[in-house]
Amino acid sequence: MQMDDGLNEVGDSSLADETYRSLLADILSARLAGGSVVQQRRLATKHAVSRSPMRHALGRLEGEGLLVRNEKGVLSVRVISLKDYLDSLTMRMLLEPTAAALASPHVSRRELDPLTRMLDEIEADPEPDPEVVWAFDDALHNYIASESRNPFMATTIGEMRRYTTIFERQLPVVRAKPGVLEHRAILLALASNDAEAARRAMTDHLEVVRQGVLANY
Repeated sequence: MQMDDGLNEVGDSSLADETYRSLLADILSARLAGGSVVQQRRLATKHAVSRSPMRHALGRLEGEGLLVRNEKGVLSVRVISLKDYLDSLTMRMLLEPTAAALASPHVSRRELDPLTRMLDEIEADPEPDPEVVWAFDDALHNYIASESRNPFMATTIGEMRRYTTIFERQLPVVRAKPGVLEHRAILLALASNDAEAARRAMTDHLEVVRQGVLANY
């Protein structure tokens, strides 16, 4: 029997995880924009779940800092400020070039082929679907973080990328095909198993991102 006051069964826990992932995707894509008031009952109805998994999913997101409460206890989606963004990007600039260097000895062309094909399709399309562009960005950066084989580094990169993703997705499009040239350089460096080239390519990419946001904010 499902208990509404807790997640005591595997099914309940799985449903809470699924609800969490759905809400996280909504926040990262700006479908739940910064500052939006979170109404538990309305979200539970929208996602067709009971209060229990929704409550646990919201608690998890609040614990991760993506949801915040005001002085009256009202829960809302965290607004990512420019300072938050730049601070998060600074952390990425400290970690991701090293992650790329650490990952480079472990990658193979076979593993990179799907990412290369995705980038080829983005480059060939005059107006690529933004969701495809973001999917590629996630796939490449998550792959590099994972292949660094440093779970602490990978976790921190993932957390920082959440903040930068939320901020960037709420900005007007800066470039029609953001990051194609820099991402190509990263893939080529990884394919050559060249740690220092991968480090430089990632550094260049993140600096271009930073300058682009500052120039268009």
